Amino acid sequence: MLTAYDYPTALALDECELDLVLVGDSLGEVELGMDSTRGVTLAMMAHHVAAVDRGLSRTHLVADMTLGSDSTVQTAVLNARTLRDAGANSVKLEGAKIPQVEAIIAAGIPVMGHVGLLPQTAEVYRKQGTTEAEADQIVEDALALDEAGCYCIVIEAVVADVATRVTDAVTAPTIGIAAGATTDGQVLVSTDLVGQLPEPPPFVTPRANVRQIVIDSGRAFADEVRAAQ
Repeated sequence: MLTAYDYPTALALDECELDLVLVGDSLGEVELGMDSTRGVTLAMMAHHVAAVDRGLSRTHLVADMTLGSDSTVQTAVLNARTLRDAGANSVKLEGAKIPQVEAIIAAGIPVMGHVGLLPQTAEVYRKQGTTEAEADQIVEDALALDEAGCYCIVIEAVVADVATRVTDAVTAPTIGIAAGATTDGQVLVSTDLVGQLPEPPPFVTPRANVRQIVIDSGRAFADEVRAAQ
Protein backbone atom coordinates (compact mmCIF):
# COMPACT_ATOMS: atom_id res chain seq x y z
CA MET A 1 0.00 0.00 0.00
CA LEU A 2 1.19 3.49 -0.90
CA THR A 3 -0.43 6.86 -0.32
CA ALA A 4 -1.73 9.21 -2.98
CA TYR A 5 -3.25 12.66 -2.63
CA ASP A 6 -3.67 13.84 -6.23
CA TYR A 7 -4.67 12.73 -9.72
CA PRO A 8 -1.20 12.49 -11.36
CA THR A 9 0.18 10.36 -8.52
CA ALA A 10 -2.90 8.13 -8.62
CA LEU A 11 -2.47 7.60 -12.36
CA ALA A 12 1.12 6.47 -11.81
CA LEU A 13 0.41 4.27 -8.79
CA ASP A 14 -2.43 2.56 -10.64
CA GLU A 15 0.25 1.12 -12.92
CA CYS A 16 2.26 -0.36 -10.03
CA GLU A 17 0.20 -3.48 -9.25
CA LEU A 18 -0.32 -2.32 -5.67
CA ASP A 19 -2.98 -3.96 -3.54
CA LEU A 20 -4.18 -0.70 -2.03
CA VAL A 21 -3.82 3.06 -2.38
CA LEU A 22 -4.44 5.14 0.74
CA VAL A 23 -5.57 8.74 0.83
CA GLY A 24 -4.19 9.32 4.31
CA ASP A 25 -4.71 12.29 6.57
CA SER A 26 -0.91 12.50 6.32
CA LEU A 27 -1.82 14.84 3.47
CA GLY A 28 -1.96 17.56 6.12
CA GLU A 29 1.77 17.28 6.71
CA VAL A 30 3.22 16.16 3.37
CA GLU A 31 0.88 18.00 0.96
CA LEU A 32 -0.60 20.94 2.86
CA GLY A 33 2.35 21.88 5.08
CA MET A 34 0.54 21.44 8.39
CA ASP A 35 2.31 20.52 11.62
CA SER A 36 0.23 17.37 12.12
CA THR A 37 -2.73 15.43 10.76
CA ARG A 38 -5.09 17.06 13.25
CA GLY A 39 -5.97 20.03 11.07
CA VAL A 40 -7.24 17.89 8.18
CA THR A 41 -11.00 18.11 7.81
CA LEU A 42 -13.34 15.57 6.30
CA ALA A 43 -14.10 18.03 3.49
CA MET A 44 -10.37 18.17 2.67
CA MET A 45 -10.23 14.39 2.66
CA ALA A 46 -13.24 14.09 0.36
CA HIS A 47 -11.65 16.61 -2.03
CA HIS A 48 -8.44 14.58 -2.29
CA VAL A 49 -10.25 11.23 -2.39
CA ALA A 50 -12.22 12.41 -5.42
CA ALA A 51 -9.02 13.49 -7.18
CA VAL A 52 -7.29 10.17 -6.51
CA ASP A 53 -10.37 8.21 -7.52
CA ARG A 54 -10.27 9.86 -10.94
CA GLY A 55 -6.77 8.48 -11.44
CA LEU A 56 -7.45 4.90 -10.32
CA SER A 57 -9.14 2.30 -12.46
CA ARG A 58 -7.93 -0.96 -10.91
CA THR A 59 -6.56 -0.33 -7.40
CA HIS A 60 -8.61 -0.40 -4.18
CA LEU A 61 -8.88 3.09 -2.65
CA VAL A 62 -8.82 3.49 1.14
CA ALA A 63 -9.57 6.82 2.85
CA ASP A 64 -8.69 7.94 6.37
CA MET A 65 -11.40 9.08 8.70
CA THR A 66 -10.18 12.39 10.14
CA LEU A 67 -9.88 13.46 13.76
CA GLY A 68 -13.38 13.79 15.24
CA SER A 69 -15.15 12.42 12.18
CA ASP A 70 -15.70 9.09 13.93
CA SER A 71 -16.33 10.43 17.44
CA THR A 72 -19.82 8.89 17.60
CA VAL A 73 -21.45 5.97 15.81
CA GLN A 74 -23.84 8.26 13.95
CA THR A 75 -21.19 10.71 12.74
CA ALA A 76 -18.86 7.87 11.82
CA VAL A 77 -21.40 6.27 9.51
CA LEU A 78 -22.38 9.61 7.98
CA ASN A 79 -18.78 10.62 7.33
CA ALA A 80 -17.79 7.19 6.03
CA ARG A 81 -20.61 7.51 3.50
CA THR A 82 -19.26 10.92 2.49
CA LEU A 83 -15.84 9.40 1.75
CA ARG A 84 -17.43 6.47 -0.06
CA ASP A 85 -19.47 8.86 -2.20
CA ALA A 86 -16.26 10.75 -3.02
CA GLY A 87 -14.78 7.53 -4.41
CA ALA A 88 -13.34 5.51 -1.51
CA ASN A 89 -13.82 1.74 -1.55
CA SER A 90 -13.17 1.53 2.19
CA VAL A 91 -12.26 3.70 5.16
CA LYS A 92 -9.61 3.50 7.89
CA LEU A 93 -10.19 4.35 11.55
CA GLU A 94 -7.48 4.92 14.16
CA GLY A 95 -7.85 2.93 17.37
CA ALA A 96 -10.25 0.31 18.66
CA LYS A 97 -13.51 2.20 18.10
CA ILE A 98 -15.48 -1.02 17.92
CA PRO A 99 -19.07 0.36 17.85
CA GLN A 100 -18.13 2.72 15.02
CA VAL A 101 -16.36 -0.03 13.09
CA GLU A 102 -19.31 -2.37 13.39
CA ALA A 103 -21.80 0.34 12.39
CA ILE A 104 -19.82 1.38 9.30
CA ILE A 105 -19.46 -2.23 8.19
CA ALA A 106 -23.18 -2.77 8.78
CA ALA A 107 -23.78 0.22 6.48
CA GLY A 108 -21.97 -1.66 3.72
CA ILE A 109 -18.59 0.09 3.87
CA PRO A 110 -15.48 -2.03 4.54
CA VAL A 111 -13.21 -0.84 7.36
CA MET A 112 -9.44 -1.02 7.81
CA GLY A 113 -8.24 -0.95 11.42
CA HIS A 114 -5.20 0.89 12.79
CA VAL A 115 -3.28 0.08 15.99
CA GLY A 116 0.02 1.16 17.56
CA LEU A 117 0.94 4.79 17.06
CA LEU A 118 -2.21 6.83 16.44
CA PRO A 119 -1.07 10.17 14.96
CA GLN A 120 -4.43 11.87 15.43
CA THR A 121 -4.22 11.62 19.23
CA ALA A 122 -0.57 10.86 20.06
CA GLU A 123 1.12 13.52 22.17
CA VAL A 124 4.59 12.19 21.32
CA TYR A 125 5.62 10.15 18.28
CA ARG A 126 7.53 7.17 19.71
CA LYS A 127 7.80 3.42 19.31
CA GLN A 128 4.77 1.62 20.74
CA GLY A 129 4.66 -1.67 22.62
CA THR A 130 7.84 -1.11 24.63
CA THR A 131 6.23 -2.30 27.88
CA GLU A 132 4.37 -5.53 28.52
CA ALA A 133 1.15 -3.70 29.35
CA GLU A 134 1.34 -1.55 26.22
CA ALA A 135 2.13 -4.56 24.05
CA ASP A 136 -0.78 -6.53 25.48
CA GLN A 137 -3.14 -3.60 24.84
CA ILE A 138 -2.07 -3.36 21.20
CA VAL A 139 -2.72 -7.06 20.70
CA GLU A 140 -6.06 -6.78 22.49
CA ASP A 141 -7.12 -3.83 20.33
CA ALA A 142 -6.14 -5.67 17.15
CA LEU A 143 -8.09 -8.75 18.18
CA ALA A 144 -11.17 -6.61 18.88
CA LEU A 145 -10.91 -4.95 15.47
CA ASP A 146 -10.45 -8.34 13.83
CA GLU A 147 -13.54 -9.71 15.57
CA ALA A 148 -15.51 -6.59 14.62
CA GLY A 149 -14.90 -7.39 10.95
CA CYS A 150 -11.99 -5.22 9.78
CA TYR A 151 -10.69 -6.60 6.48
CA CYS A 152 -7.15 -5.39 7.22
CA ILE A 153 -5.23 -3.82 10.13
CA VAL A 154 -2.42 -1.26 9.95
CA ILE A 155 0.29 -1.59 12.63
CA GLU A 156 2.23 1.67 12.99
CA ALA A 157 5.51 2.29 14.82
CA VAL A 158 5.28 -0.85 16.94
CA VAL A 159 8.13 -2.98 18.30
CA ALA A 160 8.74 -5.73 15.74
CA ASP A 161 8.06 -8.57 18.18
CA VAL A 162 4.69 -7.04 19.07
CA ALA A 163 3.82 -6.60 15.39
CA THR A 164 4.57 -10.30 14.96
CA ARG A 165 2.27 -11.14 17.87
CA VAL A 166 -0.54 -9.13 16.29
CA THR A 167 -0.03 -10.70 12.87
CA ASP A 168 -0.08 -14.18 14.37
CA ALA A 169 -3.15 -13.45 16.51
CA VAL A 170 -5.55 -11.95 13.97
CA THR A 171 -7.15 -13.47 10.89
CA ALA A 172 -7.14 -10.20 8.92
CA PRO A 173 -3.99 -9.28 6.96
CA THR A 174 -1.71 -6.79 8.69
CA ILE A 175 0.10 -3.88 7.07
CA GLY A 176 3.12 -2.46 8.86
CA ILE A 177 4.85 0.89 8.85
CA ALA A 178 7.97 1.18 11.00
CA ALA A 179 6.89 -2.10 12.61
CA GLY A 180 9.38 -4.62 11.26
CA ALA A 181 9.20 -7.07 8.39
CA THR A 182 6.88 -9.78 9.71
CA THR A 183 3.56 -8.13 8.86
CA ASP A 184 1.61 -9.35 5.84
CA GLY A 185 2.21 -6.12 3.93
CA GLN A 186 3.82 -2.69 4.18
CA VAL A 187 2.68 0.89 3.65
CA LEU A 188 4.68 4.03 2.96
CA VAL A 189 3.90 7.65 2.22
CA SER A 190 4.63 7.98 -1.49
CA THR A 191 6.00 11.50 -0.97
CA ASP A 192 8.73 9.98 1.22
CA LEU A 193 9.32 7.04 -1.11
CA VAL A 194 10.15 9.26 -4.09
CA GLY A 195 12.14 11.85 -2.14
CA GLN A 196 9.83 14.77 -2.63
CA LEU A 197 10.56 16.43 0.74
CA PRO A 198 13.94 17.51 2.19
CA GLU A 199 13.99 15.09 5.15
CA PRO A 200 12.19 11.73 4.87
CA PRO A 201 11.57 9.71 8.05
CA PRO A 202 14.55 7.62 9.21
CA PHE A 203 12.81 4.32 8.42
CA VAL A 204 12.35 5.25 4.73
CA THR A 205 14.94 4.75 2.00
CA PRO A 206 13.86 7.02 -0.87
CA ARG A 207 13.90 5.34 -4.26
CA ALA A 208 14.26 8.65 -6.13
CA ASN A 209 15.00 12.35 -5.58
CA VAL A 210 11.99 14.05 -7.07
CA ARG A 211 12.69 17.21 -5.08
CA GLN A 212 16.05 17.65 -6.82
CA ILE A 213 14.50 16.93 -10.21
CA VAL A 214 11.99 19.74 -9.64
CA ILE A 215 14.74 22.10 -8.47
CA ASP A 216 16.95 21.30 -11.46
CA SER A 217 14.05 21.63 -13.93
CA GLY A 218 12.88 24.91 -12.42
CA ARG A 219 16.36 26.39 -12.45
CA ALA A 220 16.96 25.27 -16.03
CA PHE A 221 13.70 26.90 -17.10
CA ALA A 222 14.52 30.16 -15.32
CA ASP A 223 18.04 30.24 -16.79
CA GLU A 224 16.69 29.55 -20.29
CA VAL A 225 14.14 32.37 -20.08
CA ARG A 226 16.71 34.86 -18.75
CA ALA A 227 19.23 33.88 -21.41
CA ALA A 228 16.70 34.61 -24.14
CA GLN A 229 16.03 38.17 -22.98
